[in-house]
Amino acid sequence: MIITCNCGEKKFKLPDNTIPPSGRLVQCGYCGLKWTQFPVKQKIKKPPTKPVLVKLGDKRPKPKKKIKKNEGPTIYSSEYLEKKHGIKIQSSEKTSSKKYKKAQRENVNIGIGFYGWLIILVIFVIGILGILNLTQDIIIFYFPFFESYLTYLFETLNNLKEIFNDFFSNY
Repeated sequence: MIITCNCGEKKFKLPDNTIPPSGRLVQCGYCGLKWTQFPVKQKIKKPPTKPVLVKLGDKRPKPKKKIKKNEGPTIYSSEYLEKKHGIKIQSSEKTSSKKYKKAQRENVNIGIGFYGWLIILVIFVIGILGILNLTQDIIIFYFPFFESYLTYLFETLNNLKEIFNDFFSNY
């Protein structure tokens, strides 16, 4: 059995035995409207020669749009950019560096960038601090006046470590 919502927007297909003769309260899943549905009497017709597809809802097939193929230069070509926006693209042959030309042909970046240098600096500082920690007793033995500086440095590093540990362990 097919029932239609009172709003007229949606149709629902139900098995015949779900609606008793006394009626049943139903609700539209599309608009939320509730009503009492009674069994619908269906007329018996001759079977159609072609199979008929029953579409539920108001979903009509949308017409296909025709795509026009642009004739002429593409929007990213140097001809288009020069004609439309007045932008001239220089060829890579004007650069003087052979290394730069080779890297540009192979699509390779030259250099390690800011974050690369930052990582190298952090690794270098950690390495120096590790060496100082390992050789702290030897340095103090030969240079006793460095004892207060080294003690202060490692005490500060331990304090920073505790601050970070407390910050991340509480949250």
